[in-house]
Amino acid sequence: MQFGHATVRAVTQTFDDILAASPVFAGLRPAHLAAVSGCARNVDFTEGTRLFGEDNDQDTFYLVRRGRFALSVSDAARGALIVETIEPGEVVGWSWLFVPYRSHFDAVATEDVRAVAFDAACLRQKCEADHELGYELMRRFATVVIDRLEHTRLRLLDVYGSRRVD
Repeated sequence: MQFGHATVRAVTQTFDDILAASPVFAGLRPAHLAAVSGCARNVDFTEGTRLFGEDNDQDTFYLVRRGRFALSVSDAARGALIVETIEPGEVVGWSWLFVPYRSHFDAVATEDVRAVAFDAACLRQKCEADHELGYELMRRFATVVIDRLEHTRLRLLDVYGSRRVD
């Protein structure tokens, strides 16, 4: 495209570029980035879209590029209790990696979302074929699990207080 004397070029990001910029995938070897990218596709969600619910099959996980998701747990007396908000650069869904591949939270878009969706079966096959890739993803997603559990614990302390149970 020409404007006067300057040439403007469109910048196109590949999945490898997007993944390499995210905390969970940063530092993966190029071959591993390419393997993960091979299971990826772009998706969009409108505000209010329910991504998955507690105890649903987890066959996809997402890297949020724009927008936010609320993770919640259900409480019979209080309804949905939001335990964390997933921001751009973070992943939604870690149960795809751990048998029995069932979600532990509800996830709902709190605004319009642009994300990268990953086919979990595709990625599990690649992890089975390349144990180094599998180890790297297990290590990285274990960190996500620990962070989510800590956020959940802190949120539950906020809700239920510090009542002593004897």
